[in-house]
Amino acid sequence: MAGSGYKDYFQVLGVQRSDDTDTIKRSFRKLARQYHPDVNPGDRAAEAKFKEISEAYEVLSDPEKRRKYEQFGQYWNQAGGMGSGAGVPGMDVDFGRYGNFDDFINDLLGRFGGPAGASGFQAGGFPGGFARNPSGSRAPINLDAEATVNVSFAEAFRGGERTLSVNDERVQVRIPPGVKTGSRLRLKGKGNLQPGTGRRGDLYLNLTVQAHSIWRLDGDQLRADLPVSLDELALGGNVSVMTPDGEAQVSIPAGTSPGRSLRLKGKGWPGRSGRGDLLLTLTLKLPTNWSQEERRLLEQLRAHRQESPRQDWLRSATL
Repeated sequence: MAGSGYKDYFQVLGVQRSDDTDTIKRSFRKLARQYHPDVNPGDRAAEAKFKEISEAYEVLSDPEKRRKYEQFGQYWNQAGGMGSGAGVPGMDVDFGRYGNFDDFINDLLGRFGGPAGASGFQAGGFPGGFARNPSGSRAPINLDAEATVNVSFAEAFRGGERTLSVNDERVQVRIPPGVKTGSRLRLKGKGNLQPGTGRRGDLYLNLTVQAHSIWRLDGDQLRADLPVSLDELALGGNVSVMTPDGEAQVSIPAGTSPGRSLRLKGKGWPGRSGRGDLLLTLTLKLPTNWSQEERRLLEQLRAHRQESPRQDWLRSATL
């Protein structure tokens, strides 16, 4: 526009020659909001006006360019100004790269020498882009999203893959072995989409591990109750047990009391430094129905028992 003839940039912005930079900036903001192409879609006259006020502000906001403009008038370009309109940001604006008006203004003011984010527009005037934080400064809107995913105990232990539906898109998610309730998985570029810019945040999956009927997770240790019989506790011996890796043998020492735990090293939960331990707590499991022979043997046991199981308890309970 500067190359097609003299333009009174003060008149274009509706300001006086004596007005200071802040007044010029306020006028530019008002006019830029009024003629912005997003506000006037398909209006070429508004787009031309917008470029004109952008060019005027580019010159008048720069102290050196303004001095030359005021001194040389229509010949200020030849005096070392912009030169036939070249280099004027308002002349070649790709409006499609901006998601909203504030995005554009922050970029434009930064290119014109003003501080980025200094446009002073209230968040919410145009969709998306920037929000005002408690300190009053402007910050980009967070496009990240979160979702909760329930995984089975087996999935959490062994890992696996899940197919999730995210914004009408099917996404493959890899669940690494050893995740726990509270673990977070990040899916880059699968969050909320900002219209008009193509910008997209990340999706964070908060995992919840479903409870198991046998196994309990304690840090990187796995715990479970192991039912044993009266004779196994009294006489000891090797018994078969199930672990998450399959069947194994454990040895119960003779005379073991219920409540004692047996430790199987390296058979617990997968962690960063390897597998934790598996702890099996022995619990006495009595038959629901005793056979006649079992009852007979129990009667013999009672007849030959040498100690009372409450001997120490009775002594300590006396007040």
